[in-house]
Amino acid sequence: MLQIEKQYVQWQENETLRNALWLSESNHMPPARIVLVDDTTTADDAYRLACEGSSLLWRGDFHNARQLLQALGRRIDRTNERSELRKAKKAANKAAKPTAESDSVSSKEIPNLFHQQRQLQAQRSRILSRLLLELDASYVSQLRRAPDVSAACTAAFGAIDEPCVLSFRDMQGALGAAGWREKGVPIDSLGLSIFPHYGVFAPTRHEYVQLLLDAPLPAIHDVAYDIGTGTGLLAIILAQRGVPQVIATDLNPRALACADENFTRLELPAVQLQQADLYPTDAPLANLIVCNPPWLPAKPSSSLEYAVYDAKSAMLRGVLQGAKQHLAEHGELWLIMSDLAEHLQLRARDELLSLFTDAGLAVKYRLDTQPKHNRSQDDTDPLHVARSAEVTSLWCLTLI
Repeated sequence: MLQIEKQYVQWQENETLRNALWLSESNHMPPARIVLVDDTTTADDAYRLACEGSSLLWRGDFHNARQLLQALGRRIDRTNERSELRKAKKAANKAAKPTAESDSVSSKEIPNLFHQQRQLQAQRSRILSRLLLELDASYVSQLRRAPDVSAACTAAFGAIDEPCVLSFRDMQGALGAAGWREKGVPIDSLGLSIFPHYGVFAPTRHEYVQLLLDAPLPAIHDVAYDIGTGTGLLAIILAQRGVPQVIATDLNPRALACADENFTRLELPAVQLQQADLYPTDAPLANLIVCNPPWLPAKPSSSLEYAVYDAKSAMLRGVLQGAKQHLAEHGELWLIMSDLAEHLQLRARDELLSLFTDAGLAVKYRLDTQPKHNRSQDDTDPLHVARSAEVTSLWCLTLI
C-alpha cells in the first residue's frame, strides 16, 4: 500500500483516548467518529450507525465480525433492490427482445444504469469499509478465534512495528490475495499458473490469451515491449513464443514485484523489467508492442480499479501516441481491447478508430473472441444486455 505519510486514528475507550496507525488501501481519511461494537450489537443497529457515517471498531469474536459484515451487505443489497436501479434494470433487460421499442429503451437506460451501478457499488464499499479491526504490532489480532493474519497483511501492506486500525474488508482482501498468491491462477491455454500479488489485478478472465497465441508474430521480432505488464502475463506469452528480448514496464511497484516473481518461477531471464510510465527508457526500438489497457473510460476509485477504468482514456491515448517514437520500421502494436465501453455508450467505435488515425496508426487486422466469464452469461446482472454483446479484440496496428 502506498501512503505519502503516516496517519493516525483516535477513539475514546474506557475513558481513555486511544490512537493507532491508520491503514486504508483506498486512501480514505481516518474516521472522525468511531463507535465500539461487539457480539451484542445487532446487524440493524450496526447498519444504522454505518449509514449515519459512524465507523465501527469491532471488540467481539473474530468470526462474528465476518458474519456482521455479511449481514450489512445483505441489508445494503435489499435497500438497493428497492431503488430506481431495479426499475432501470428491468427496462434495460427488455432490450434482449428484438423490437424497435426495446432497442430504444436500452439506448436510453444503459448509460445511466452503468453510472447508477457504480454509484451504488461505491456507496456499498463505503458502508462496508466502516467495520474496523485493531491489530497489534506485526498485525497480531487479540480477538477471540482470530486467525493468524500477520503474514498476509505484511505481504499486502508492508511491515509495521506499531498497532494499526484498518477496515475488516481490507484485511479480508489481504487474506484473499495471500490465497491467490499461494495457489495461483491457472491459464489453461498456456499450461501454467500466474501468481498475483495484493493490489495487482488477477488475470481470472483471460480469453484474450488465445488471441495472443493466434496472432502471427512480425517477420522481425527480436525486441518486444509489454506496456503495463501487471502480473507479467503478456510478457510471458511473448517469451514463450520465442521473442528473444522482452521489456516489461509498469509504474506500480507491486506489479513489478509480482511480475518479477512470475518471471523467476518460469525461469525467463530474457524478460527485463523497468519501472516506467508506459514506455521504457534507453531501450532499442521494438518490433512488437503489446498492451492490455483498462477497457472502460471512467475514473477509478481504488488501486485495483486502475486495471479496469482509464479516466478520459489517458493510458490508451498515451500508448497510441507513443507508438510512433518506439516502433521499429514494419513493427506492430497489438492492442487488447474489449468493446464493452461501446455497448455501455462510454466510447463510440468511430472515436476509437480516430484515436488510431490521430496517432499515425492503421489497422492491419483484428482478431476477435467472445467472453466466457460468468457475468456475461448472468441475465440477472443489471448490465447483462451490454455484457452479453461484448467482444474482446486484438487490434494489430502498424505505422502509417
